[in-house]
Amino acid sequence: MEEINLIEESIKFMFLGMGVVFAFLAIMILILKAQGIILTKIFPQEEKKVVNVPPMSNHNHNVKSESAKIAAIVATVQHHKNLKG
Repeated sequence: MEEINLIEESIKFMFLGMGVVFAFLAIMILILKAQGIILTKIFPQEEKKVVNVPPMSNHNHNVKSESAKIAAIVATVQHHKNLKG
């Protein structure tokens, strides 16, 4: 009767399993990259048009930004109070 070394067998199965998973992931990555290349050739992305916006003065922008933040905070607190009843 032949004696089986369980630790040696378990290490073999571990490397076999890890190798299968690694091969699967590597093949999947290659297929997804190829799919991305093919799809971008078939459906090219349109170039985005850049719109020139005139710059606002910093003071006016900061005041509007601050008042918008304050209004949002007040609305949130009021909504929370209305939910509690």
